[in-house]
Amino acid sequence: MHKDPAQRASVLQHVSHNVRRLRHIAEMSQSALAEKSGVSRRMLVAIEAGEKNVSLTTLDRVAEALDVAFTDLIKAPDNRDPSRINELAWAGIHPGSKAVLLGSAVASSEVELWEWRLEPGEIYAAEADPDGWSEQLYVFEGCLTLVVEDQEQRLETGEFIVFTSNRTHAYRNDGSVATRFIRNVVI
Repeated sequence: MHKDPAQRASVLQHVSHNVRRLRHIAEMSQSALAEKSGVSRRMLVAIEAGEKNVSLTTLDRVAEALDVAFTDLIKAPDNRDPSRINELAWAGIHPGSKAVLLGSAVASSEVELWEWRLEPGEIYAAEADPDGWSEQLYVFEGCLTLVVEDQEQRLETGEFIVFTSNRTHAYRNDGSVATRFIRNVVI
């Protein structure tokens, strides 16, 4: 995870706290976690101290060894909405290169990735999906109005939402320009 110093400190603190907390919950020593994950004990000590910039692959290995999701390692400890992560997970050496983990949802079968475009005045009405399904929407151009049953929410460019889709819902473009968004259906 490479990023500017302020963002790095925040995420490293989350990772440090979460790895230590989850390791204690699993009743594992640092040596046992090192052996199970294939990550050196020295690296784990540095991670838990918040001193080591760590790769996403290393975090994947630690999460797998702790039997938790990757998101459990990087999200803020006081995060009350487990579907919204919104944490910078990686930044490259070139300014502006970055990966932000926006949200997470449990999937039992598959995830569908969709790119949507709604012209001004367009609406798409959807029936309720089966129980356990959810959707993740990210608007990258324009403004989207999401209607879930009788509740409306506007999503501006750069905003996202994760919601259970076992209720009637609709996507609407109330603006004067095209709206483009990514839609993940989590089955």
